[in-house]
Amino acid sequence: MRHAPRAALALAAFVASCAPIPPKVAPVADGTPVMTRTTYDKLPGWSADSTSKAIGPFLAGCAHLADARLNGEAKLGGMPAAEALGGQAASWKPACDAARAVPGTDDAAARRFFEAWLVPYAVTAGQDAMGLFTGYYEPEIRGSRSPSSAYKVSLLSRPADLVPVEAGTFAGENAALRVGRRLPSGDVVPYYDRAEIEHGALAGKRLELIWLADPIDAFFLHIQGAGRIRLPDGKVARVSYAGQNGRTYLPIGRVLVDRGEMTLEQVSMQSISAWLRAHPAEAGDVMAKNPSYVFFREVIGVKADQGPPGTLSVPLAPGRSLAVDRSVIPLGAPVWLDTTDPVDGSKLQRLMLAQDTGGAIHGAVRADVFWGWGAEAENRAGRMRQQGRYFVLLPKE
Repeated sequence: MRHAPRAALALAAFVASCAPIPPKVAPVADGTPVMTRTTYDKLPGWSADSTSKAIGPFLAGCAHLADARLNGEAKLGGMPAAEALGGQAASWKPACDAARAVPGTDDAAARRFFEAWLVPYAVTAGQDAMGLFTGYYEPEIRGSRSPSSAYKVSLLSRPADLVPVEAGTFAGENAALRVGRRLPSGDVVPYYDRAEIEHGALAGKRLELIWLADPIDAFFLHIQGAGRIRLPDGKVARVSYAGQNGRTYLPIGRVLVDRGEMTLEQVSMQSISAWLRAHPAEAGDVMAKNPSYVFFREVIGVKADQGPPGTLSVPLAPGRSLAVDRSVIPLGAPVWLDTTDPVDGSKLQRLMLAQDTGGAIHGAVRADVFWGWGAEAENRAGRMRQQGRYFVLLPKE
């Protein structure tokens, strides 16, 4: 996702919600990230959160950082100031060791733990503290392990010729691409875009992972980056992000607005889906306007009551896991979120964990809340396009 795209990709900015987007939303700053040390009494709502609910997800991240496959210098990202304090796996070991002694249901003990071991820093875009917060979820879709007249749309696994490249490898409009296609000669060229892939560019390579009944469901699964596939026998297969073709994500809501099919205020996941289903002859061409294409892998051993693995390779926790811009916030870091609830507008102030990334999650104050799975999660994720601010908690120097 998002999440480099994440195991769960989000809709870009103005097409993120499943409900009509408020027509008047102040512009969000996207300047140079600045980190300013502060204190816990300056975190809005700090004493009211059920902070103990963040201990489990925090420890899940700790378990990954302690994995024998990672050495103490494993890079977690973050802006320079954040990377210096929490950008290496070894930086978190003392706090991780101490967290194991915190009772899982004791909010006061959890607050004392975070206050003792971590320091809060306000993150701003220059002088602007406000940013954009959206949501994502894990959809459930009908599918099959074999193609048939009912299941014709394939999810593809990651191709072997998909390779990372340095920015500037390609010229012109492709100069920013960070992924390419390695040719048999060894040369690297930009990877196929969505239209080329859907017209057979990868046919015959045996990349088909699973088959879906509906191309529109498949398109939105590419946006979310992970999903539950309900098979004909009633079993569920879990799929998650395995790679992306490197092409820039283009929201098709913007395409439909430009074509005069709907207004900006009408754009939502539901309205886009409804338009696509009402215009089957045009739907394929419209979806192909988004050149970004996601490859998947099947996830084995994830329990039904757990979220899909995020970029940090731990199951995402509903309402507690956050997709962030890894160039700003280190993966695994706790983040205090100060925004509003997408359903009733009440204060949403809670401790989250930066455990994922997203293709549309870029900027100093920008993040995506993972809401879980099911109808309620879909409703919350779809409605969420809130302004707010956040604070990152990092180990003491």
